[in-house]
Amino acid sequence: MKRTMFVLAALFAVFFAYSCKKSEPTLSLLVWEGYADPSYVHDFEVSHHCKVVASYMGSSDELVAKLRGGSAANYDVISPSSDVAASIVKAGLAAPLDLSKLPAYPQLSAKLRDSSLVKSNGQVYGVPFMWGPNPLLYDTTAFSQPPDSWAVMWDPKFRGKVSLWDELSSIYVAAQILGYDKPDPNQLYNLSDAQLEAARKKLLELKPNIRKYWTTGGELTNLFQNHEIVLAMGWPLNTAQLRKLNFPIGETIPKENTTGWIDHLMITAASKNKDLATEFLAVMIDAKTQKLVTDVTHYTPANPGAAAYLSADEKKSLHLDDPDAYMQRIYFWQDVPRRAKYNDIWNEVKAAQ
Repeated sequence: MKRTMFVLAALFAVFFAYSCKKSEPTLSLLVWEGYADPSYVHDFEVSHHCKVVASYMGSSDELVAKLRGGSAANYDVISPSSDVAASIVKAGLAAPLDLSKLPAYPQLSAKLRDSSLVKSNGQVYGVPFMWGPNPLLYDTTAFSQPPDSWAVMWDPKFRGKVSLWDELSSIYVAAQILGYDKPDPNQLYNLSDAQLEAARKKLLELKPNIRKYWTTGGELTNLFQNHEIVLAMGWPLNTAQLRKLNFPIGETIPKENTTGWIDHLMITAASKNKDLATEFLAVMIDAKTQKLVTDVTHYTPANPGAAAYLSADEKKSLHLDDPDAYMQRIYFWQDVPRRAKYNDIWNEVKAAQ
C-alpha cells in the first residue's frame, strides 16, 4: 500500500509540474532584429512567468503580408515602422491600447507620441519605441576621406562592392540622387510614374556595383565582415554589431540627407494575450529598458529618460544631446499611397540582368 501511494504521489508531482509548465503563457513577437534580445527580455520572462518567442521580419511589406495573410493570430506584439503603421491601424489589425496601463507613456518624446500615425477615432494603437536613420555605411579602410554623398555608390571603382536593402526604400536613395526630395521631402513617398521610371533607370545603372541585395541585418553585417562589400545603405544596428567585432565601419548621413523610421510597438487585434502584451509594452518603453535596447541596436530611444542611464559620449552618439537637430536630417518614412507600384518598380530592378 505504501509503495502504491508513493508511486501515485510521484506521478501526481510529475503531472502537477507538467501542468504548471504547460500553463506558462507564451508571448509571440514579430519584430525587427534586435528587439527581443535576451539582455532585456529574460527579466520580463522571469518576472511575468512566461516565455517570449520572437520571429524577425526583413521588411515592412513582409510584416503586412503575414498579418493580412491569416497569420495575425500567431503574434501578440509587432513592431511596424512609420511607413505601414497607419495602414495596419486602418485595416483593424491592431488593438487599441489602455494608456493607463502604460506608466511611461507620458515620458515618451512628445514629437513622436503626438504623431497621428497610430491614432484613430480618439484611440491610440501603438507606442513609439525606437527611431533612427538609414545611413550610408562604409569600410573606413577603403576611403581616405569619409564619403559625403549617396552618389559614391555609383562610382565604377566600387564594382561588385556595394549592397542595398532588398526593400522598396532603396528607391528613395535613387530619388534623392535625382533631387526628387526638393523642395518637399514628402514627395519621396508619392513619386509620379515619370519619377519612378527615372529612379528605376538610376538603380539599374547601379547594378554592376551591387554585390548583393541584403534581406536581414545579420546578412549585411556578414557582407562587411567577409570583406565582400565596402559600401551599403544600412542600419545603425549594423554599425553597432560591426564595432563589437572590431571591424573598421563608418556611418554617416550624406549631404542629401536620408530617410528614416519610427518603429512602434503594437498589440495585434487577434492576440489572445492582450494583458500580458500590454505589460510587455509597459516594460519596453520604460527608460531603463530603452537604455538596454539602445545598447544592442544603437537606435535612438523614444523615451528621452533613457539618457539618464547613458554616458555623455553615448548620449552624443545617439543624438540625445540634440535630437531635434538630428531629426532635421532624417525624412521619416510615411505611408506610401501607391506602395504596390513602388514594389513593382523595385522587383523590376532586382529581376533585371
